[in-house]
Amino acid sequence: MIAFTESLPKGATIALVCPSGFMPIQKVQTCIQTLQEWGYKVVLGKTVGLQYHYFAGTDAERLADLQAILDNPAIDAVLCARGGYGLSRIVDAVDFTAFLQHPKIIIGFSDITVLHARLQRMGIPSLHAPMAGAFNEGGAERASVASLKAVLAGNRIHYTIPANHFNRIGMAQAALVGGNLSIIAHLVGSVDALQAAGKILVIEDVGEYWYHIDRMLVQLKRAGLLQSLAGLLVGGFTEMKDTTIPFGKSLEEIVLEHVSEYHYPVAFHFPVSHGESNLAVKLGVNYQLIVSEKEVVLKEGDSF
Repeated sequence: MIAFTESLPKGATIALVCPSGFMPIQKVQTCIQTLQEWGYKVVLGKTVGLQYHYFAGTDAERLADLQAILDNPAIDAVLCARGGYGLSRIVDAVDFTAFLQHPKIIIGFSDITVLHARLQRMGIPSLHAPMAGAFNEGGAERASVASLKAVLAGNRIHYTIPANHFNRIGMAQAALVGGNLSIIAHLVGSVDALQAAGKILVIEDVGEYWYHIDRMLVQLKRAGLLQSLAGLLVGGFTEMKDTTIPFGKSLEEIVLEHVSEYHYPVAFHFPVSHGESNLAVKLGVNYQLIVSEKEVVLKEGDSF
């Protein structure tokens, strides 16, 4: 098993796969070239460039491709080329037996939160990080892509961001879980419902109405996901929309209303998002979170 405390050595093999939405093959070329420049071998799953309406192939095709890659002991890491939607349609049919014998680093975000949640349930760390499209938007010099390279090279995460006057001061030492808010809400009531008690939760989203964000946080609260957190990191909420009659509250106001009765630290504008700021973070790994009046620090500790 390649653990996150180690590097992904040069010469290791990274597979690109599309378990959810369609990704044109020409849009992964920069990603392939960059990964090879970093010293990795790259193999393409059959779903890269494959299209069935919105999806990267039928459910059966996406399942077969993901299964083959997870089963292959010669593959060391799996970079999901894009998110979108579709993983929850197939995840219950995935057999993780061979994967658990030869775990791989699973990389992605957005709809890949479904897979992260399944791995968290099995006690396997994974990497919430940029996918193939990010390599086209500034290339390897982009901070988010550089952060992925650093993590794969074995660097431990230590991020410091500016304070925000909406932040709630405090400190936590716990594992980090979470990802896309829409997916976290989508998983409530399923076998992959997030187990967040005593952990630091990170959330982000894109293209939603403000009342959708409020509704999803109400659902998380009613499901007990907010009450026993060790801490909350609120990432980017990009391309948001409002209704004809405005919802009337900012993101910060919406979040703080729903966690007002709890006492854990809360940090806003953490650089995890569908936008420009999307730094790689390891999920299922222990961190120290310090939210002070001066800054916010997320420092990797010992993995579980």
